[in-house]
Amino acid sequence: MAINDKEKQFHGENHDDTLKVSGAHKSDHFHGHSGSGEHAHHSDSLVYELMCHFPYAIFSIAFGLILLSVFGYYSLNTTDLKMIKKGYKLLFHSFHFLHIVFAATGTVLTFLRFSNNMLRALVVGVVSPIIFCMLSDVIMPYIGGLILGQPMDFHICFITEWKNVVPFLIIGIINGILLAKHYSAFGRFFSMGSHFVHILISTLASLFYMVSHGFVNWANFMGPIFVVMIAAVVFPCTMSDVVVPMYFARKRR
Repeated sequence: MAINDKEKQFHGENHDDTLKVSGAHKSDHFHGHSGSGEHAHHSDSLVYELMCHFPYAIFSIAFGLILLSVFGYYSLNTTDLKMIKKGYKLLFHSFHFLHIVFAATGTVLTFLRFSNNMLRALVVGVVSPIIFCMLSDVIMPYIGGLILGQPMDFHICFITEWKNVVPFLIIGIINGILLAKHYSAFGRFFSMGSHFVHILISTLASLFYMVSHGFVNWANFMGPIFVVMIAAVVFPCTMSDVVVPMYFARKRR
């Protein structure tokens, strides 16, 4: 009887240890990004990634509206509308170019988490930021302004100011490669924590575009603008940071 009790106790302890290991593995599956095993862990986690990024995006947009309000407050002392627009255009270009850096970095970093195909990483790292930065910072705010009845102007920096765009794009790609290859611990943090900064910069670029290209009385439309920003920023940035690089990294051919 004593031997049987010891055997039961032994098997019970092994069962508990197995459950602990299994629980830890599940925790790693849902919350960790662990090197080479990450490819298998994230095979079905696209919805999870989107759910994790969405709250960061909402807080980024809210903080972006706060910053726009601060800029608007200090511009009340200026009555020259042309000077105000000029200032906002300067801010738009600054944040738009910075957005390209973050978008290219995030795209390449996410791609290299799931694939070692460097040529495909470079192609995706160039094409994806060009499309989604233009969509987020220019096209969606432009359409949103028109929907809200504002006389918007259309301006695409990738066409008119490519000499300024290309250096930021190249640096962003190089930065993503370095983070993926040499700073894997920080790279894992970047994929989530830096997404907040990415969307904040994109939000400010979109807001400054709206104000500098026709949406002068934005303060009377803060509610609708908040909704427009969700459509203009959350979808393109999440596509650029998560969906597109994950899709092409898994694609066999």
